[in-house]
Amino acid sequence: MITRDKDIVLDRDSINDCIKQFEIDKTRLASLYDYYIGDSDIVDRERTTGLPNNILMHPYPAYIATMTSGYLIGDPVQYVGDNLDALQDAYDRADVQSVDAEIALSQAIYGRGVELVYADSQARPRTASVSPQNAFVVYADDVEGLPIFGVYRLTSLDSNGATAYKSIYVYTPSEIIEYSVEDGYANAEINRVQHNFDYVPLVEYWNNSYQTGDFEGVVSLIDAYDVLQSDRVNDKEQFADALLVITGVTGFASDPDDTRSAAQRLKEEGTMSLPDVGAKAEYLIKQLNEADTDILRVSIKQDIHKFSHVPDLSDENFAGNSSGVAMKYKLLGLEQLTKIKERWFREGLRWRLRLFTGFLSLKGSLSIDPDAVQMQFRRSLPVNDLEIAQMVQMLSGLVPAKTLLSQVPFIENVNEAFDELAAEKKEGIAAQAAAFGAFPAGNDDAVNAIATDRAVESAEEVTGKTLNGAQTQSLLSVVSQYASKALTLGQAINIIAISIGVTKEEAQKLLEGAME
Repeated sequence: MITRDKDIVLDRDSINDCIKQFEIDKTRLASLYDYYIGDSDIVDRERTTGLPNNILMHPYPAYIATMTSGYLIGDPVQYVGDNLDALQDAYDRADVQSVDAEIALSQAIYGRGVELVYADSQARPRTASVSPQNAFVVYADDVEGLPIFGVYRLTSLDSNGATAYKSIYVYTPSEIIEYSVEDGYANAEINRVQHNFDYVPLVEYWNNSYQTGDFEGVVSLIDAYDVLQSDRVNDKEQFADALLVITGVTGFASDPDDTRSAAQRLKEEGTMSLPDVGAKAEYLIKQLNEADTDILRVSIKQDIHKFSHVPDLSDENFAGNSSGVAMKYKLLGLEQLTKIKERWFREGLRWRLRLFTGFLSLKGSLSIDPDAVQMQFRRSLPVNDLEIAQMVQMLSGLVPAKTLLSQVPFIENVNEAFDELAAEKKEGIAAQAAAFGAFPAGNDDAVNAIATDRAVESAEEVTGKTLNGAQTQSLLSVVSQYASKALTLGQAINIIAISIGVTKEEAQKLLEGAME
């Protein structure tokens, strides 16, 4: 984390001073990326000439980073709140779900992801994930620690295919300043423009408070695993090419006209005779204990999974018939790790919300409090639809409807689903009331709504709680049948008491209030 005084004078020297501090960590970032793409230390290992040098790279870093990022953000983040249609449309146009996946992967590899929020040619807010090797944010050195400015070094490939810095962009809360580059540092200012966002549009997504990657702590174990497996193959190859040691024998050729060498005759004929009891022939080999070697391999493998908190899904413990609770218990370590990642990822998403809502409010298309928007994370796991349906049904009326809808895996837009569900309930209640003739029906939604509200308000006054959709429909049905003389007073009271869960006295008061 790079910090400076919040009142820092932003010029070339202060920017280069921050870049110099960032360069200290660049070697580590490059090494983490190399491990992720499979370019680990085993690649550079050399052995004595003539000895086999098999190189086995095991992509544990890619496995760990993919698992942790997918578990965090494999299912898109849901945003819950009022009047979010304009924001959701802007997010859909910006394809934030794909950007979230890229940021989460960078977060897992490098220990932080970096996002750049910008406006496109049509003045629409957009977002992109940029490499943490080329971008960083500088924070105030006070207790609040707000972003002061961000630096992004744009790269390109030169004629030799090497990466070269093209430009340096500095993002403040109000401006974008472009600099030319000299040896990786800012040289001369080229351009300065307003960006119309309320905050620094370069956002960091930390993986944890130390900004370490998910596989960074087990790199030495991965190296040991690579070396062990590579040496096992080398030993097998050396065993196949073992030397034959012959003791007490001076020659093989019994026929003076046979010009073949002893090695050739032995290879072609596959037999040899020894002159006396003191002679012997044996292979010079290293005795291998495969059992001990495999115990070590399994031990290292288990340590990799244990200390990275990422389970081995090929393990027999992950049976397909495990219950949801049993599966969560086996994933407890990964869940704890992801909880930490989620907290920091949520912080980055909150800054994105502030940037997008501030920009859209300038255009007059949105006016909401970004800090009031709720974000729902769902784990990317095989789900039991029956368990979820039962949970939603049991919690109906006790938990806000939008919160329950966010738990349903196949619902992508909670607000849209909530509006559709409310419209369907309204139509169903009106149709049911019209069918029983208790209330005037027709195309006048206001009349039907009054009838519904009257019954619901009566229930809330008597019971002190809000009825769910099923309870509301049941109440209206009973009221309608009682009004049409299809039910007696006693029958109506009993049905209401059972269906809503109130006493008979409360049911009678509720019925009387609905009939007023």
